[in-house]
Amino acid sequence: MTTLTDTLAAIVGPAHVLTGADLDSYEQDWRGRVRGRALCVVRPASADEVARVVRACAAAGTSLVPQGGNTGLVAGSTPDATGTQVVLSLRRMNAVRSIDPQNMTFTVEAGCILQTLQQVADEAGFLFPLSLGAEGSCTIGGNLATNAGGTQVLRYGNARELCLGLEVVTAQGELWDGLSGLRKDNTGYDLRDLFIGSEGTLGIITAATLKLHPRPAAQLTAWVALASLEDATALLGLAHQHLAAGLTGFEVMNQFALGLVDRHYPQLRVPMWREHAWCVLIELSDNESEDHARAQFERLLETAVEQGLAADAIVAENLKQAHDLWHIRESITLAQAEEGVNVKHDISIPVSRIPDFVREADAALAAGVPGVRFVNFGHLGDGNLHYNIQAPAEGDAGAFVAAHESTISTIVYDTVSRFGGSISAEHGVGELKREKLPHHKSPVALQLMQAIKQALDPQQLLNPGRVLARTP
Repeated sequence: MTTLTDTLAAIVGPAHVLTGADLDSYEQDWRGRVRGRALCVVRPASADEVARVVRACAAAGTSLVPQGGNTGLVAGSTPDATGTQVVLSLRRMNAVRSIDPQNMTFTVEAGCILQTLQQVADEAGFLFPLSLGAEGSCTIGGNLATNAGGTQVLRYGNARELCLGLEVVTAQGELWDGLSGLRKDNTGYDLRDLFIGSEGTLGIITAATLKLHPRPAAQLTAWVALASLEDATALLGLAHQHLAAGLTGFEVMNQFALGLVDRHYPQLRVPMWREHAWCVLIELSDNESEDHARAQFERLLETAVEQGLAADAIVAENLKQAHDLWHIRESITLAQAEEGVNVKHDISIPVSRIPDFVREADAALAAGVPGVRFVNFGHLGDGNLHYNIQAPAEGDAGAFVAAHESTISTIVYDTVSRFGGSISAEHGVGELKREKLPHHKSPVALQLMQAIKQALDPQQLLNPGRVLARTP
């Protein structure tokens, strides 16, 4: 009798159907929170092979888990524990199919590493502005499937805003070619937006046509120390006034977060953190010249000091200094891991309400779970905080998180809802937030989402149990 793995091997080649010990890295999520067990990993090399794999799995009644770089933070791309699911790895599909300089787009396959696409765009004389900590290993298909954000959303938007068209394999194994480079197409429902952010539950993204942007003539970075989060939000408003569309990044970091980086990576030389409660990174991209950019920055910072918003500031003198400052920001997550087990929250709040949210959430957690330490950082410019909780310095961090994680997250998410925010800003829902979603999402919205899932994937073939609970 021909088994499913035999059928898959006939489609993609025996070398690209993995079993046994070869599955290990595909079955563990990046954070080490979830480990599953797959029937096999299949690695197609083309959209046609993806479609044939989906049809074979549909015929066998076997569900698929699409996986890109496996860098997600909500356990959305690892198999369950049954040993019956097929992990569909798209890493072999890593071609840049075409670049259209006049249309300022390129068409790329889902398995392309994000950093590689940044380099391809740069070599062609353009900027592809999607940028995040995992860019050296995450793939563009996963970025689109989760509608990834990152550090330049303030200027360029999430992954959704950078995508003009998609190629998608449906749950029935049909191939939809929507790789349009059009910026205007008003001919019905926007299928592209339906698949972006769906976390592989509605279709499998195999390629995308993405926007390119002009490279800035100059890019400068400033590190500013402040006394309060209120000062940070006021400085953001001032930066909008002075820099306008040139403001491409505005990151906030609290003292404890920077202290963790200083403790675990002292070679990074974190500036100003001991004397100030908050620091921000500001990035300016200028289309004229470095002199023009530096003059704009100087006027902004002088005004900020005059108004009592900035306690101290430095402007990077060269690209290496700028990179070093950004490396500090990107090292916070790694420093948290070095410190021990922690509870992560990727939330969004209207910018104007963030200081009050942090004050209220901090107080509620300090009262409800004494000893917690607050690692608060993120993309203040677009209202996205990584409001993370570190276990107390003393004791067993793992046991503490196991005992209190549910309480901590309930307090945080309830506070988020009171402030009109979202419990997931850029990481998605996956498995880890699935049970929380019904408490913080409109019942009507959930009904519509279930109806879409039922219409597009009635067999519950694609990434079942992610975002939405499985239906009987």
